[in-house]
Amino acid sequence: MAKPTTIQIKLESTADTGYFYIAKKNPRNTTQKLEFRKYDPVVRKHVVFRETKMK
Repeated sequence: MAKPTTIQIKLESTADTGYFYIAKKNPRNTTQKLEFRKYDPVVRKHVVFRETKMK
């Protein structure tokens, strides 16, 4: 059986709160690391979330 094309990634907060989102990404189409502005409830603000590897 073939492996799935999408992988799960962790979007971790740049505010160093430890808060993260889980997202899916197709590495064949999107080769660069993802970066989104999303809500961090720990600091109660929108901050930049950057892609890190799942462990």
